[in-house]
Order: sequence, then C-alpha cells, then structure tokens
Amino acid sequence: MIDRLVKHHTILGIDPGTTYMGWGLLQTEGARAEVIDLGILDLHKETDHYAKLQQIFFFITGLIQKYEPTEFAIETQFVDKNVQTMLKLAHGQGVAIAAALSKDLAINEYSPMKIKMAITGNGHASKEQVAAMLQRFLHIPDDMMPKKLDATDALAIAYCHYLQLGSPLSTGTKYKNWADFAKRNTAKIHK
Repeated sequence: MIDRLVKHHTILGIDPGTTYMGWGLLQTEGARAEVIDLGILDLHKETDHYAKLQQIFFFITGLIQKYEPTEFAIETQFVDKNVQTMLKLAHGQGVAIAAALSKDLAINEYSPMKIKMAITGNGHASKEQVAAMLQRFLHIPDDMMPKKLDATDALAIAYCHYLQLGSPLSTGTKYKNWADFAKRNTAKIHK
C-alpha cells in the first residue's frame, strides 16, 4: 500500500508473460503522474521455459536497480482453458514477484478487470481502449506509444496502483461514471 504521506513515488508495473512481458514505470508527485519508461521483454525466441524464467528474474532485478522504484504492481493470474498456458504464466508471475521481493519491494496485485475499470471505466475494455486512455491521461506522444500492447498493459497496472492513493485527482466532487465526469468537465477532456 502506498504511504499517503509520501508525495513522490516511482511505480513499476508488470504485465507478466513468458512470451512477451510488459513493463511500465510511472513517476508520481502528488496528483501528477508521468511516464518514465515502458517496454517489453521479448522472450518469444527462447525455447527453454526455465531459461525464460531466469531472464525474467534478471531483467526485473535490473529494472529495479536502474530505476529504483518505490512501488511494485503486477497483474494477477487470469483463468485460461489451457492449463499448461496458465501454469507457465503463473511461473513467470511468480518469478517477477520473487525478483521484486529480492529487492525488498512490497507486492501489489490487481485483476485484469480492476485495471481496465480503473483506466477506462469498463472492466471489459480492449487493450487498444486501455492504451488510448493512458495516452490521453498521461499525455504520451505518438512516437512513444509501443507497438506491443503488453507495455501499455503494464503501464495501466502502474497507473491503477497510483489511483489506489485514494483518488488523487479527485476534487471532492462525486461522479456517477466516466460519462458524467466528461459531461461536467469538458475543459479537462483532450481530443
């Protein structure tokens, strides 16, 4: 959990995967958040599952050493019909968590539905919708937007964690939903 008294945070978000693992870093200062960096770890050419896990561990510990995040957020496991796929993803998630724990970071997990709901207001939003909303919220230039949406998914996880501060962007006004917010705040909507 983020300490509300601390106003500065660096949040590392991880979208676990053993083919492509997304990562995104947010720098926050009070009610302001900006992207530090984002990308993917491309593991699709590696055939040995355990070698992939080792690469995940070293990659995440390297990110932590380079950026010194204060927070770590990761997507929880989703249910898949293919048990082998689920197990491999769970291994990757577990190794990512172990890497963060090895650097004394607390673990914060969020379900895919909670992340999508936090970003778009729709728990069933597409990856493209999540990426578009993040681009708007965080003013990400087109040339910084990644081709692989695993990276924006990871950024969404970090942003979802940031929102757990207790609605840092809240002005005290209550809104029914995103449409109500947009209708009452036309000046804040960038097209």
